[in-house]
Amino acid sequence: MAPEPVPFIDGHNDILLTLHLAGDGAAPFLSRRSEGHLDLERAREGGFAAGFFAVFVLPETEKERAATRIPDRKPPYAQPLAGPVPTEYALREAGAIIDLLDELAASGDVRVARRVDDVESALSGGPLTAILHFEGAEPIEPGLENLAELYERGLRSLGPVWSRSNAFAEGVAFRFPYSPDIGGGLTEAGRRLVSECNRLGILVDLAHLNERGFWDVASLSEAPLIASHSNAHALSPNSRNLIDAQLDEIGRSGGIVGITYHTGMLTEAGGVDPDVPLARVIDHVDYVAGRIGVDHIGFGSDFDGATVPAELGDASGLQRVAAALRDRGYTEEDVAKLAHGNWLRVLHETWA
Repeated sequence: MAPEPVPFIDGHNDILLTLHLAGDGAAPFLSRRSEGHLDLERAREGGFAAGFFAVFVLPETEKERAATRIPDRKPPYAQPLAGPVPTEYALREAGAIIDLLDELAASGDVRVARRVDDVESALSGGPLTAILHFEGAEPIEPGLENLAELYERGLRSLGPVWSRSNAFAEGVAFRFPYSPDIGGGLTEAGRRLVSECNRLGILVDLAHLNERGFWDVASLSEAPLIASHSNAHALSPNSRNLIDAQLDEIGRSGGIVGITYHTGMLTEAGGVDPDVPLARVIDHVDYVAGRIGVDHIGFGSDFDGATVPAELGDASGLQRVAAALRDRGYTEEDVAKLAHGNWLRVLHETWA
């Protein structure tokens, strides 16, 4: 008898940026898109019940935007990054992207999470639930004057940085092979941001933060440590992946590593290859579980922002991840924890 489909809470996707750049509003998400990884129909097919929907602000100019891309991802590489994004511009762009999320919610088929029970409802068959996440805190004023207002708009998760510097910290640049030990740590504004997020109940995501910033957050934060879409550096020496000491600290804090499907962060050789087998994702699950236990792992797909294994395809293929876990010997209890239970626990422990 085939196991029941397991619902997923996903740690990261970029569909809002995709919709924003297309300029067609939220409607394409509500049917079946012909490209990308995520829409309402494919989410339902795969068991994508809830996820962190990222607001990411591209640089202002095309020249700066070009610096956010790696035209040739054959290692070794070191990508130059654009500099800081002005707060006023970032807030304007972020507002337009949040408007798209509100448009999705107005359809009745998507709910914006404000409490944990919104996410729990999605796991029980309720509307797909979107957790509003800032991938880089550029829309937040350095003095944090607008943070409470953004919380009221639904902000429940943020990464202080994407892979570039801003008023709060320095992101880990994309390099392969390389360690995450790139640049300095949190600024004073960044320290205040972490403390205020703890007070409000906003999850702090370390996925794009460099190593020094990681340890600064670890020393300050009262909440579990989260890396929403990162893998094990020991298996793939991408600068964005987590070294063993970081994994251990996340486990000690009661946090979670969202294993990402991005093929550029899966293999020892590096490079972006859709023919990487789905089993390689499970290799990273095995490695992290061996260090810090199955209670500290989830998934962070990076749908619509990455190249995923062709064997997975898109959100409609998520049950293949569950099947691959079972094939590797994980119990049904383990599969449920990995697919959604661990994320749910962290939300209970983090949100006010």
